Amino acid sequence: MTPDTPSPDITVDGTGLLCITLLLRLRKEIDSAAPGTIVHVIATDPAAPLDLPAWCHMTGHHYLGPVPESGRDVYAFRLTPQPMATRPDTPWHRAESGH
Repeated sequence: MTPDTPSPDITVDGTGLLCITLLLRLRKEIDSAAPGTIVHVIATDPAAPLDLPAWCHMTGHHYLGPVPESGRDVYAFRLTPQPMATRPDTPWHRAESGH
């Protein structure tokens, strides 16, 4: 780990999961975490380098980028104080605002 990459408070292992399942697991793991929590996600899905930053952008979490780790693809982000809500069964879609 480089000095520029914060150590994780939570690590979510998404090895072998497609991003759809990974996002469901990720949301469950961070549901009660405090704002500012650093999350590292281990992801083997080839779409993860695109999907995770896009999900962070949509929800408002601060994407920190890939974490240099030997032999694994790990991505980091920091939880925002007021994330945008997403649908319970499809965390890649924003929740309905009631309009």
